[in-house]
Amino acid sequence: MSHSALTTRRPDGRALRVGLTGGIGSGKSTVAGLLAEHGATIVVADDVARDVVEPGSQGLAAVVAEFGEGILTPEGSLDRSALGAIVFADELRRARLEEILLPLIAAEAWARIDAVPAGQVAVYDVPLLVEGQMQDMFDLVVVVEADLEARIGRLAERGLEPEQAMARIASQATDAERRAVADVIIANSGSLEDLARAVARMWQERLAE
Repeated sequence: MSHSALTTRRPDGRALRVGLTGGIGSGKSTVAGLLAEHGATIVVADDVARDVVEPGSQGLAAVVAEFGEGILTPEGSLDRSALGAIVFADELRRARLEEILLPLIAAEAWARIDAVPAGQVAVYDVPLLVEGQMQDMFDLVVVVEADLEARIGRLAERGLEPEQAMARIASQATDAERRAVADVIIANSGSLEDLARAVARMWQERLAE
């Protein structure tokens, strides 16, 4: 198999670590799914984030202590809508939530990444890679981008009004901040077929053995 000169060298004794990030609505999760089809093991930060605030967890107790019992459902689990309404409207409150949860999420995520066998590709699908200054933890950082109109349209399909979508986009790192840490940028304003071709090309050039 021929390789580009840019092929990322596989490290000895552990999996090759890829940080995959992009703003909300960029299609990052779709790229993760395509990478899985090529053989990567995917660790999804959002899944880890849900797991660390399960009922009875240290994470949920800490969040309730900070934000109050109004963020709980009647069954005692986290009411994500109630918490989101607080943190997406207040930068300081959002920063406090991240201060509580990011260390817990990171510890669990890295345990899962470290469990991927040596010689394989472990992809960490993480929206807050830039905010968490995680770029140096990876062998390769991949950023997914899409134009604003496409992102707002995708978020509308998730039930977000345009002003809600814009607030969430504004709460994250900018495109320029993500580009500054990227080894690879994948554009995703076109068709799924275009995206699949771009991911396949990156896999061949940067990740294939």
